[in-house]
Amino acid sequence: MKQQEESVSIGMWLFLAQEIMFFGGLFTSYLVFRWRFPMAFAAGSNHLDAFLGGANTLVLIVSSLTMALTVYYARLGNRNMQVILILLTMFFGSIFLGIKGIEYTEKYNDGIVPVAGLNRKVKAPAESEHAPAAEKPCWEVTHGEEHEYINPRGEFQWADCSLAKMAQDKGFLTESERNGYLNSAGQIDANKFRDKVSIFFWLYFAMTGLHALHMIVGLGLMLWLLYKAFRGTFGPDYYMPVEMSGLYWHFVDIVWIFLFPLLYLLGRHFLH
Repeated sequence: MKQQEESVSIGMWLFLAQEIMFFGGLFTSYLVFRWRFPMAFAAGSNHLDAFLGGANTLVLIVSSLTMALTVYYARLGNRNMQVILILLTMFFGSIFLGIKGIEYTEKYNDGIVPVAGLNRKVKAPAESEHAPAAEKPCWEVTHGEEHEYINPRGEFQWADCSLAKMAQDKGFLTESERNGYLNSAGQIDANKFRDKVSIFFWLYFAMTGLHALHMIVGLGLMLWLLYKAFRGTFGPDYYMPVEMSGLYWHFVDIVWIFLFPLLYLLGRHFLH
Protein backbone atom coordinates (compact mmCIF):
# COMPACT_ATOMS: atom_id res chain seq x y z
CA MET A 1 0.00 0.00 0.00
CA LYS A 2 2.86 2.37 0.79
CA GLN A 3 4.34 1.79 -2.66
CA GLN A 4 0.95 2.39 -4.29
CA GLU A 5 0.56 5.65 -2.38
CA GLU A 6 3.98 6.84 -3.54
CA SER A 7 3.22 5.89 -7.14
CA VAL A 8 -0.10 7.73 -7.08
CA SER A 9 1.54 10.80 -5.54
CA ILE A 10 4.35 10.88 -8.12
CA GLY A 11 1.86 10.44 -10.94
CA MET A 12 -0.29 13.31 -9.70
CA TRP A 13 2.68 15.67 -9.33
CA LEU A 14 3.84 14.79 -12.86
CA PHE A 15 0.35 15.55 -14.14
CA LEU A 16 0.36 18.92 -12.35
CA ALA A 17 3.82 19.65 -13.79
CA GLN A 18 2.54 19.25 -17.35
CA GLU A 19 -0.49 21.37 -16.44
CA ILE A 20 1.90 24.11 -15.32
CA MET A 21 3.65 23.90 -18.72
CA PHE A 22 0.25 23.98 -20.43
CA PHE A 23 -0.87 27.16 -18.68
CA GLY A 24 2.68 28.53 -18.81
CA GLY A 25 2.43 28.94 -22.58
CA LEU A 26 -0.70 31.03 -22.20
CA PHE A 27 0.84 33.16 -19.46
CA THR A 28 3.94 33.71 -21.61
CA SER A 29 1.80 34.79 -24.57
CA TYR A 30 -0.08 37.22 -22.34
CA LEU A 31 3.10 38.75 -20.91
CA VAL A 32 4.74 39.15 -24.33
CA PHE A 33 1.72 40.91 -25.88
CA ARG A 34 1.14 43.03 -22.81
CA TRP A 35 4.76 44.14 -22.85
CA ARG A 36 4.33 45.20 -26.51
CA PHE A 37 0.90 46.87 -26.20
CA PRO A 38 0.37 47.93 -22.55
CA MET A 39 -2.25 50.61 -23.28
CA ALA A 40 -4.45 48.32 -25.37
CA PHE A 41 -4.27 45.66 -22.65
CA ALA A 42 -4.98 48.27 -19.98
CA ALA A 43 -8.06 49.40 -21.93
CA GLY A 44 -9.31 45.82 -22.12
CA SER A 45 -8.53 45.18 -18.45
CA ASN A 46 -10.45 48.28 -17.39
CA HIS A 47 -13.55 46.88 -19.07
CA LEU A 48 -13.49 43.79 -16.83
CA ASP A 49 -15.40 43.84 -13.56
CA ALA A 50 -12.75 43.75 -10.82
CA PHE A 51 -15.43 43.30 -8.14
CA LEU A 52 -16.70 40.06 -9.72
CA GLY A 53 -13.13 38.88 -10.25
CA GLY A 54 -12.30 39.63 -6.61
CA ALA A 55 -15.44 37.83 -5.45
CA ASN A 56 -14.42 34.77 -7.45
CA THR A 57 -10.95 34.92 -5.90
CA LEU A 58 -12.45 34.92 -2.40
CA VAL A 59 -14.80 32.07 -3.32
CA LEU A 60 -11.92 29.89 -4.54
CA ILE A 61 -9.77 30.63 -1.49
CA VAL A 62 -12.62 29.47 0.77
CA SER A 63 -13.14 26.39 -1.42
CA SER A 64 -9.47 25.50 -0.93
CA LEU A 65 -10.04 25.62 2.82
CA THR A 66 -13.05 23.31 2.62
CA MET A 67 -11.10 20.93 0.35
CA ALA A 68 -8.17 20.83 2.80
CA LEU A 69 -10.57 20.10 5.65
CA THR A 70 -12.09 17.30 3.56
CA VAL A 71 -8.67 15.63 3.37
CA TYR A 72 -8.24 16.12 7.11
CA TYR A 73 -11.53 14.45 8.00
CA ALA A 74 -10.93 11.70 5.45
CA ARG A 75 -7.78 10.79 7.37
CA LEU A 76 -9.82 10.71 10.56
CA GLY A 77 -12.54 8.62 8.95
CA ASN A 78 -15.31 11.10 9.78
CA ARG A 79 -17.89 10.32 7.08
CA ASN A 80 -20.41 13.06 7.90
CA MET A 81 -17.86 15.88 7.86
CA GLN A 82 -16.42 14.58 4.59
CA VAL A 83 -19.84 14.71 2.94
CA ILE A 84 -20.60 18.19 4.30
CA LEU A 85 -17.23 19.65 3.25
CA ILE A 86 -17.35 18.10 -0.23
CA LEU A 87 -20.80 19.60 -0.72
CA LEU A 88 -19.46 22.99 0.42
CA THR A 89 -16.53 22.72 -1.98
CA MET A 90 -18.92 21.94 -4.83
CA PHE A 91 -21.13 24.84 -3.77
CA PHE A 92 -18.27 27.33 -3.92
CA GLY A 93 -17.05 25.91 -7.24
CA SER A 94 -20.56 26.31 -8.68
CA ILE A 95 -20.68 29.93 -7.46
CA PHE A 96 -17.40 30.58 -9.27
CA LEU A 97 -18.78 29.20 -12.54
CA GLY A 98 -22.01 31.16 -12.09
CA ILE A 99 -20.13 34.45 -11.66
CA LYS A 100 -17.97 33.61 -14.66
CA GLY A 101 -21.14 32.99 -16.67
CA ILE A 102 -22.39 36.46 -15.69
CA GLU A 103 -19.12 37.99 -16.90
CA TYR A 104 -19.25 36.14 -20.21
CA THR A 105 -22.84 37.28 -20.72
CA GLU A 106 -21.77 40.90 -20.19
CA LYS A 107 -19.05 40.52 -22.83
CA TYR A 108 -21.59 39.05 -25.24
CA ASN A 109 -24.00 41.95 -24.65
CA ASP A 110 -21.22 44.55 -25.03
CA GLY A 111 -19.97 43.09 -28.30
CA ILE A 112 -16.42 42.32 -27.17
CA VAL A 113 -16.23 38.59 -27.78
CA PRO A 114 -13.31 38.50 -30.26
CA VAL A 115 -15.05 36.14 -32.69
CA ALA A 116 -17.27 37.56 -35.42
CA GLY A 117 -20.85 36.39 -35.07
CA LEU A 118 -20.64 35.41 -31.40
CA ASN A 119 -21.73 38.80 -30.06
CA ARG A 120 -25.26 40.13 -29.54
CA LYS A 121 -26.74 41.20 -32.85
CA VAL A 122 -28.70 44.47 -32.99
CA LYS A 123 -29.71 46.10 -36.24
CA ALA A 124 -29.76 49.86 -36.67
CA PRO A 125 -33.21 51.48 -36.89
CA ALA A 126 -34.28 51.98 -40.49
CA GLU A 127 -34.70 55.73 -40.04
CA SER A 128 -31.24 56.29 -38.54
CA GLU A 129 -27.85 56.40 -40.17
CA HIS A 130 -25.37 54.78 -37.84
CA ALA A 131 -21.78 54.23 -38.91
CA PRO A 132 -20.03 51.06 -37.73
CA ALA A 133 -18.21 51.47 -34.44
CA ALA A 134 -14.82 51.00 -36.12
CA GLU A 135 -15.38 54.11 -38.28
CA LYS A 136 -16.01 56.42 -35.33
CA PRO A 137 -13.22 58.53 -33.88
CA CYS A 138 -11.52 56.25 -31.41
CA TRP A 139 -11.92 58.72 -28.52
CA GLU A 140 -15.63 59.27 -29.09
CA VAL A 141 -16.66 56.55 -26.59
CA THR A 142 -14.98 57.23 -23.27
CA HIS A 143 -14.94 55.20 -20.08
CA GLY A 144 -18.23 55.31 -18.19
CA GLU A 145 -20.30 56.89 -20.97
CA GLU A 146 -23.28 55.11 -22.50
CA HIS A 147 -23.53 54.70 -26.25
CA GLU A 148 -26.07 53.09 -28.52
CA TYR A 149 -25.23 49.48 -29.34
CA ILE A 150 -25.52 48.75 -33.06
CA ASN A 151 -24.02 45.46 -34.21
CA PRO A 152 -25.99 43.78 -37.04
CA ARG A 153 -23.40 41.04 -37.67
CA GLY A 154 -22.28 40.35 -34.11
CA GLU A 155 -18.72 41.54 -34.71
CA PHE A 156 -16.11 42.55 -32.14
CA GLN A 157 -16.60 46.24 -31.31
CA TRP A 158 -14.23 48.63 -29.62
CA ALA A 159 -14.31 52.39 -30.10
CA ASP A 160 -12.60 53.66 -26.94
CA CYS A 161 -8.95 54.64 -27.49
CA SER A 162 -8.87 57.32 -24.77
CA LEU A 163 -6.05 55.66 -22.82
CA ALA A 164 -3.81 55.43 -25.88
CA LYS A 165 -4.62 59.03 -26.88
CA MET A 166 -3.77 60.23 -23.38
CA ALA A 167 -0.50 58.29 -23.46
CA GLN A 168 0.34 59.69 -26.90
CA ASP A 169 -0.30 63.27 -25.74
CA LYS A 170 2.06 62.74 -22.80
CA GLY A 171 4.67 60.87 -24.84
CA PHE A 172 4.21 57.58 -23.02
CA LEU A 173 3.76 55.30 -26.03
CA THR A 174 6.55 52.81 -26.65
CA GLU A 175 8.06 52.16 -30.07
CA SER A 176 5.97 48.98 -30.44
CA GLU A 177 2.82 50.91 -29.57
CA ARG A 178 3.55 53.72 -32.00
CA ASN A 179 4.00 51.13 -34.75
CA GLY A 180 0.90 49.27 -33.62
CA TYR A 181 -1.56 52.13 -32.96
CA LEU A 182 -0.66 55.07 -35.22
CA ASN A 183 -1.56 55.71 -38.83
CA SER A 184 0.66 57.40 -41.43
CA ALA A 185 -0.39 60.82 -40.09
CA GLY A 186 0.83 59.97 -36.60
CA GLN A 187 -2.67 59.77 -35.12
CA ILE A 188 -4.32 56.92 -33.20
CA ASP A 189 -5.98 54.56 -35.68
CA ALA A 190 -9.20 53.16 -34.19
CA ASN A 191 -9.00 49.96 -36.24
CA LYS A 192 -5.41 49.23 -35.27
CA PHE A 193 -6.06 49.89 -31.61
CA ARG A 194 -9.20 47.73 -31.70
CA ASP A 195 -7.17 44.85 -33.13
CA LYS A 196 -4.70 45.05 -30.24
CA VAL A 197 -7.53 45.11 -27.68
CA SER A 198 -9.00 42.03 -29.37
CA ILE A 199 -5.73 40.19 -28.60
CA PHE A 200 -6.36 40.88 -24.91
CA PHE A 201 -9.86 39.45 -25.10
CA TRP A 202 -8.66 36.42 -27.08
CA LEU A 203 -6.26 35.66 -24.24
CA TYR A 204 -8.91 36.49 -21.63
CA PHE A 205 -11.38 33.99 -23.03
CA ALA A 206 -8.71 31.35 -23.71
CA MET A 207 -7.21 31.54 -20.21
CA THR A 208 -10.40 31.91 -18.19
CA GLY A 209 -12.26 29.44 -20.42
CA LEU A 210 -9.65 26.72 -19.96
CA HIS A 211 -9.57 27.47 -16.25
CA ALA A 212 -13.36 27.13 -16.10
CA LEU A 213 -13.07 23.80 -17.94
CA HIS A 214 -10.63 22.59 -15.26
CA MET A 215 -13.10 23.74 -12.63
CA ILE A 216 -15.86 21.67 -14.27
CA VAL A 217 -13.54 18.64 -14.22
CA GLY A 218 -12.89 19.35 -10.53
CA LEU A 219 -16.61 19.39 -9.81
CA GLY A 220 -16.87 16.01 -11.52
CA LEU A 221 -14.17 14.69 -9.20
CA MET A 222 -16.02 16.13 -6.22
CA LEU A 223 -19.20 14.36 -7.32
CA TRP A 224 -17.33 11.05 -7.44
CA LEU A 225 -15.73 11.73 -4.03
CA LEU A 226 -19.14 12.58 -2.61
CA TYR A 227 -20.49 9.19 -3.68
CA LYS A 228 -17.49 7.37 -2.23
CA ALA A 229 -17.50 9.38 1.00
CA PHE A 230 -21.22 8.79 1.49
CA ARG A 231 -20.54 5.06 1.31
CA GLY A 232 -17.82 5.37 3.95
CA THR A 233 -14.97 4.40 1.60
CA PHE A 234 -12.34 6.75 3.00
CA GLY A 235 -10.68 6.39 6.37
CA PRO A 236 -7.27 6.36 8.09
CA ASP A 237 -6.11 3.43 5.97
CA TYR A 238 -7.35 4.71 2.59
CA TYR A 239 -7.73 8.38 1.70
CA MET A 240 -5.35 8.91 -1.25
CA PRO A 241 -8.14 9.70 -3.79
CA VAL A 242 -9.28 12.56 -1.56
CA GLU A 243 -5.74 13.90 -1.16
CA MET A 244 -4.96 13.68 -4.90
CA SER A 245 -8.26 15.36 -5.83
CA GLY A 246 -7.39 18.04 -3.30
CA LEU A 247 -4.05 18.66 -5.03
CA TYR A 248 -5.85 19.13 -8.33
CA TRP A 249 -8.40 21.49 -6.77
CA HIS A 250 -5.68 23.59 -5.13
CA PHE A 251 -3.80 23.78 -8.44
CA VAL A 252 -6.89 25.15 -10.20
CA ASP A 253 -7.29 27.72 -7.43
CA ILE A 254 -3.64 28.79 -7.67
CA VAL A 255 -3.96 29.33 -11.43
CA TRP A 256 -6.82 31.75 -10.76
CA ILE A 257 -4.72 33.56 -8.13
CA PHE A 258 -2.37 34.46 -11.01
CA LEU A 259 -5.10 35.11 -13.57
CA PHE A 260 -6.96 37.63 -11.40
CA PRO A 261 -4.24 40.31 -11.06
CA LEU A 262 -2.92 39.82 -14.60
CA LEU A 263 -6.30 40.20 -16.29
CA TYR A 264 -8.29 42.38 -13.90
CA LEU A 265 -5.85 44.62 -12.00
CA LEU A 266 -2.81 45.50 -14.16
CA GLY A 267 -3.42 48.84 -15.83
CA ARG A 268 -6.43 49.96 -13.79
CA HIS A 269 -4.39 52.86 -12.37
CA PHE A 270 -4.33 54.49 -15.83
CA LEU A 271 -7.95 55.61 -15.28
CA HIS A 272 -6.74 57.83 -12.44
